[in-house]
Amino acid sequence: MVQMLELTQQHGITRLFLVPPIVLGLAKHPIVDQYDVSSVRQIFSGAAPLGGEIAEAAAKRLGCGVAQGYGMTELSPVTHAVREGEYRAGSVGTLVASTEMRLVDPDSGEDAAPGERGEVWVRGPQVMKGYLNNDEATKLTIDDDGWLHTGDIAEVDDAGHTYIVDRLKELIKVKGFQVPPAELEALLITHAEVNDVAVIGVPDDEAGEVVKAFVVRSPGSEVSEQTLKDFVKEHVATYKQVSIVEFIDAIPKSASGKILRRELRQR
Repeated sequence: MVQMLELTQQHGITRLFLVPPIVLGLAKHPIVDQYDVSSVRQIFSGAAPLGGEIAEAAAKRLGCGVAQGYGMTELSPVTHAVREGEYRAGSVGTLVASTEMRLVDPDSGEDAAPGERGEVWVRGPQVMKGYLNNDEATKLTIDDDGWLHTGDIAEVDDAGHTYIVDRLKELIKVKGFQVPPAELEALLITHAEVNDVAVIGVPDDEAGEVVKAFVVRSPGSEVSEQTLKDFVKEHVATYKQVSIVEFIDAIPKSASGKILRRELRQR
């Protein structure tokens, strides 16, 4: 991040294309104050979900807009984008031209009711033809009507802005309720003594799964497990509350900023 800050100051860069861990650093790391980044007019975050609170914190600190988009390699690569002047916290924007979207209940296979969450299905000219030499994988991803099943859970507001909740496979099942890890991560990271966080589900005989949070404390912090549990409890429903907190030195992530939850489960 230091090199990015140095180059931004040196060249007066106006737009930054970043991944969420870097945006998190811009929002929280004290080193940012040592550089003049007043030239930046917009930050575009991609590759992984960015919580609305962190986007707002980074925008306020740098005095610029922080926007997201949505897509994937199979979608060449974008289906949603935030148009200038239409930013909404946590939104990945609205559909790009000539693109259709459905939100589908992953359990029933029916379209989700208005205001309800569902898996994102996309159809449009940017949808890939298929995986090279892998017809089986293609059929699992694109149905006979041309809808690509993304595996991402989202909701849409009245203005057509889409909010990605989490990956379908990452949802935690607590007593039959679905708990999106990204929602709790976005909440916990707003705590002043939390530097980074990742949430997974762990097996439980009674509930099926319970929520476990891996937390990186802010420098000098001694925040306790119970304090963080109480913080979450104030903001979410009972079934979304954190049952276990483990403090670690760093959250394992890919180069694009995606949390490597498999490594956390192996702990």
